[in-house]
Amino acid sequence: MTEMPMFPLGSVLFPAMPTALRIFEERYIVMLSAVLQDEPARFGIVLIERGSEVGGGEHRFPIGTIAEISQMEASEGFIGLIAQGGRRIEVVDWLPDDPYPRAEVREVPDLEWREELRPLFVEAEQIVRRTLAQASEFVEQQWGADIELADDPHDALWQLAGIAPLGPLDQVKLLRATDAEQLLRDLIELTAGAAEMLTVRWDDDDDFPRPEDFGEPGEVEGPRADDEPATIDPAPDAAATGSPTADAADAADDANGTAADAEHPAEDGDAPDAPTPPR
Repeated sequence: MTEMPMFPLGSVLFPAMPTALRIFEERYIVMLSAVLQDEPARFGIVLIERGSEVGGGEHRFPIGTIAEISQMEASEGFIGLIAQGGRRIEVVDWLPDDPYPRAEVREVPDLEWREELRPLFVEAEQIVRRTLAQASEFVEQQWGADIELADDPHDALWQLAGIAPLGPLDQVKLLRATDAEQLLRDLIELTAGAAEMLTVRWDDDDDFPRPEDFGEPGEVEGPRADDEPATIDPAPDAAATGSPTADAADAADDANGTAADAEHPAEDGDAPDAPTPPR
């Protein structure tokens, strides 16, 4: 087991996926100052079960992901950072939040990819991309339906889960997967349920949908084959952006002592700019 600084959030981080965070709470600035003493600079991210990201006292899920910082930048009243999801972790014991959340954790074994899962992966990818296209008709999505996945099948598994238009509770279920086949089957089932809800035609006089409110699957056209696919670039690499330990420590020092009192519309964990997942 390992003691690790923890960052409870209102969102889920998957392995092989990037996240962008905006930090202004003093306890997390103190945490960053400690994290940046090591190479690589890492902390754990878990989903908040009940409570708020700001102020403490929240209840947290015991499954999470190691986040490795790849880029940091100080701004007026907050620190922005980009981190990359690594291995999954399980919280064995929560330690006192003094001066920031910490836990005893153990790494969760990686999922094992088997080539016979390829047809199931293709099925899951099709429904995720189709549902992303449907969802984009109603609200802008962070990931496009034509986003490219990593060539490595293990990374692509988690990236496919990460781009699926699902809520955080569904994402936690996927993060808990103990087998690659289970992950794919759960992903298909959960995404199909999300797609079904997108076909509801709400009647102004009704509070709840009726069976006739649901359209036939596939009524919303997915991405065309001749559309230009988006590039899935990695989160900025420490080698390309400078050492986060050296450069970002100055950023943490600049913000420390002022961020706790600064007024800013974003809460800890808000992403200043949407990152792109790695290939």
